[in-house]
Amino acid sequence: MGVKIVRTDREFECRIIDHGLRERGAELVVLPDGVGEDDLAAATADADLLLMCYTPVTARVIAGAKRLKGIVKYGVGIDAIDITAAMARRIPVVNVPDYAEETVAEHAFAMMIALARKLLPIHAAVQSQGWIWPTERWIAGDIAGKTVGLVGLGRIGASMARMAGAGFRARVVGYDPFVPVAEMARVGVGKVDGLHAMLAECDFVSIHCVLNQATRHLIGAAEFAAMKRTAVLINVSRGAIVDERALVEAIVSGRIGGAGLDVFSAEPLSATGHMMSPLYGRDNVILTPHMAFYTADAMHRLEHDTLQRCFEILDGRPVRVKSKDPRLTAQTHGVELLP
Repeated sequence: MGVKIVRTDREFECRIIDHGLRERGAELVVLPDGVGEDDLAAATADADLLLMCYTPVTARVIAGAKRLKGIVKYGVGIDAIDITAAMARRIPVVNVPDYAEETVAEHAFAMMIALARKLLPIHAAVQSQGWIWPTERWIAGDIAGKTVGLVGLGRIGASMARMAGAGFRARVVGYDPFVPVAEMARVGVGKVDGLHAMLAECDFVSIHCVLNQATRHLIGAAEFAAMKRTAVLINVSRGAIVDERALVEAIVSGRIGGAGLDVFSAEPLSATGHMMSPLYGRDNVILTPHMAFYTADAMHRLEHDTLQRCFEILDGRPVRVKSKDPRLTAQTHGVELLP
């Protein structure tokens, strides 16, 4: 019997991955975004390998995949995979954590600059009117001399810190219970122990932590109340880290100054009928469709690293786990944990 591989989220084009797997002689089944649990379970029942990006991989799917040798997340976040169920069946799970550290930080910083300088409404006004004059409506703000707060100081957070501090001469502070003072200081960040205390100081707040039970809705109504009314929130991490109903209320009521968002609890978005729909069409909000990672350079790294992880699993070799996420480093079967 030949090798069968299932890849979910067909709308996310991965030509290098698909070509590499087919060139190896595998039967590749590519399923659409939003595929139901029943259809995914049926497709993976005789699969040797499962690649996913956004589609949930549940305990039921894992239990029914009798030939499954590994699950590869072609991306970073692993919260949609039931890793406990995979470990119980000795099925290794791996992600690609380091392909877009600078890329995602650049996107977050681009949104921060655009919101600070009111680039979107100014551009729209010039396009429609031909010219505008420097009146109070268009007055923008600097980043230099302002305070940028980072929630989470992993790889992407550290890149964001360098851009804001060394690059734009902002004061950078951070909240991350798992990163020591000295380590933050090495990347130019002043550690603040209390989240609310940090938020009260910040002109910009950028989220860079992982999503888990401790961080779900970490930023909610109480946190927005602690922020300056002029503060801008940036989220390129995971939508559910923010209580999005509270965020919409904070924006609509003017409780905070604006937001740049690339990730959402329910994707895709819609201009109508979605919890986030009230944020469409606002000059102080930038919405991008979960594409902070999407550059030619980052995709080259992602697709080639993903293929390497797939080939390791298919060859029966330990799969290289580069992530420091404890949910992945707790694995003991079929993995090589890198230092």
